[in-house]
Amino acid sequence: MGKKMKEKISGFLFEYDTPRLVLVRDKKVGVTFRMMQLGVLCYIVGWVFLYEKGYQTVDGIISSVSVKIKGLAFTNLPNIGKEVWDATDYVFPPQGDSSFVVMTNFIITAEQKMGYCNELPDVASCKTNDDCSKAARQSQGDLTGNCTNYTNETKTCQVYAWCPVENDYHVPKPPLLSEAENFTLFIKNSITFPRHRVSRQNLVESVTSSYLKKCFYHKDKDPLCPVFRLGYIAEQTGSNFSELAYKGGTISIVIDWQCNLDWPVSYCKPVYQFHGLQDENKVSKVNFRQARYYKEDGVNKRTLYKVFGIRFDILVNGQGGKFDIIPTMTTIGSGIGIFGVATVVCDLLLLHILPKRNYYKEKKFKQAKAEQKLAIHGQRSEIRLEEQLEVPYLMASIVLKISV
Repeated sequence: MGKKMKEKISGFLFEYDTPRLVLVRDKKVGVTFRMMQLGVLCYIVGWVFLYEKGYQTVDGIISSVSVKIKGLAFTNLPNIGKEVWDATDYVFPPQGDSSFVVMTNFIITAEQKMGYCNELPDVASCKTNDDCSKAARQSQGDLTGNCTNYTNETKTCQVYAWCPVENDYHVPKPPLLSEAENFTLFIKNSITFPRHRVSRQNLVESVTSSYLKKCFYHKDKDPLCPVFRLGYIAEQTGSNFSELAYKGGTISIVIDWQCNLDWPVSYCKPVYQFHGLQDENKVSKVNFRQARYYKEDGVNKRTLYKVFGIRFDILVNGQGGKFDIIPTMTTIGSGIGIFGVATVVCDLLLLHILPKRNYYKEKKFKQAKAEQKLAIHGQRSEIRLEEQLEVPYLMASIVLKISV
């Protein structure tokens, strides 16, 4: 055991292997070798260089987005009368951010004022005052501890709150602002590739002022128009606008910039994509509350709106690539290294799979041991010694010939 370990350690420390070229004439191995080289060449040229553009330095984008909504809606409700709704009424927040909500439906609670009133039966029903000693879940005000009549047959806990309290159990259907389907959304997007010092806008060269007044985005007919109809956006996500407008939903608008900056910058244009992000959970919908405050006869009052709407999130991504000698040389070097795979596979065929593998092993590997080197050195010494002995013999022969 110790002898074997010694041999292995000695072999590891004192042995050296060097490549030996062997020319093998075999059709299977030759065809396999050339086919693999061709495959690697196609991968490097076709995929790495042409498709992935491995000769370029890629830079990310810095982006800014602003939006503007246009459109009118009309309602005529018993408690508030006829109203006209414009962008300042139905867009939240109104500053034109990249994430906003367009109101499509609402529940209104008119003429609320601070005072004492009854909570809803589903929230704080009671029979005696003792039932109101504990705080009701989701109560809309401060419980007074009194159990009073809500109707002739029902009693609820009394609260100090904005009265009357909101009743949001019945959502209007169809949506009150169903005209929102024809509202238009104008998106202005500015980007820059800081490393390449290139800036672009989605208002490309073909988008002029006269063009903006009459164009609407269409993915096939008009893909560069930055004016979008909300109904068309919902249609592109595979959603029904009326269903979204009923209790709200979420839509993502993606502006994608994939630019080859080796070409003129005018070829760098955005691509718009739309995704519906709402799920089937009926509880998880887009809604919030908004109030309009006013004073009447010296009393502070408000009109409370529970707003249902479609949330739009505008996302911008992309990259710009430009020729650079460093990634080009790196890609070429990596490709040359991949060519070595063909040699490894063919060696496996020669040494382990083909019928003549033992013969190829003998030709492939040549062992040079120390004893063999000593024998060769001894043979060379004998040859030199014979040469040295032959010289005096020849000289003596010449002398004898001369003496005779």
